[in-house]
Amino acid sequence: MSIHVRNLTKRFNGFLAVDDVSLEVGTGELVAFLGPSGSGKSTVLRMIAGLETADVGEVWFNGTRADHLQARSRGVGFVFQHYALFRHMTVADNIGFGLDVQGTGRQRRKARVSDLLELMGLQGLGDRYPGQLSGGQRQRVALARALAPEPKVLLLDEPFGAVDAKVREELRHWLRRLHDEVHVTSIFVTHDQEEAFAVADRVMVINRGRLEQSGSPDDILDNPGTEFVARFIGEANVYETRIREGGVHIGALSIPVDGVPHGEPVVVVVRFYDLKFWRDDDHGIATVARTTTLGDRVKVEAVIDGGERIFSQFPRRSSLLHGIEAGCRIHIEVTLARVFPHAEPNKPLAPILTRAA
Repeated sequence: MSIHVRNLTKRFNGFLAVDDVSLEVGTGELVAFLGPSGSGKSTVLRMIAGLETADVGEVWFNGTRADHLQARSRGVGFVFQHYALFRHMTVADNIGFGLDVQGTGRQRRKARVSDLLELMGLQGLGDRYPGQLSGGQRQRVALARALAPEPKVLLLDEPFGAVDAKVREELRHWLRRLHDEVHVTSIFVTHDQEEAFAVADRVMVINRGRLEQSGSPDDILDNPGTEFVARFIGEANVYETRIREGGVHIGALSIPVDGVPHGEPVVVVVRFYDLKFWRDDDHGIATVARTTTLGDRVKVEAVIDGGERIFSQFPRRSSLLHGIEAGCRIHIEVTLARVFPHAEPNKPLAPILTRAA
């Protein structure tokens, strides 16, 4: 089942929550809506589901317009962040609820619930109640209930937001494997970049009610289309400055920039991994302020001569960390910088491959 959204717009008491969003999701695709809290991503999802009505715009399923249909007539399974299970019902009855609404026969219902208990790794738990399950198990019950009526589309709104970090990671892998088995067209909402990149075939970045960029996780990370995407995705150093003498100057750090007029205000974005630091006591241009071990990586914070701070990360075994310690002098090499016009942050210049002067 393909999904085609055209020019969706939604206001709440004068607040523009969704601003002319158009997008397409292919049959069998698993897509993540990624963005900060309040960006409008959940509202777009709810309008696709029929839980919210658009002020303007259309929703099409498989080439057929669906925005005039009520939610129960759209063939959509919806999974909420906080499970929304029926506490007085057993796990099996929760899963079978949608089948009861459809009027499914007793034998077919029993077989379908049994299949889903096995698929979700919930064998032996059918007679338990939601209060007797862990958070991860409850979320799998919620997913099973959404899948039971065999929906054409599965929509998940922050599906793992109510579980702890370890369970969240397990559920991510489990959702990806589940999708590869059932192949139902799916969209899930998240503000967690790692989650979106680990699970989705394609990521759609939403901010202030608008679709900023759509692409594969690698495309989004390596080729951000706007200043917001460059700032929001991954970890990056961001500097607001002007073009001078053929480039930008972040204190003592110079980055050549071609084709941009002198004096032009720009935003420079340099990802942590697009930098190299090495110790240079005689000719360094920055001083290390702090090193922090983060599992298998080390984050280095330095102060460039001139006052600006800059951050980078390296594998713990990287040769570039040799001799790097608080108080030492370092040289800096920029392997990739992205420059955006400050006056038009949604209109990027091409990324500039450059080396520090």
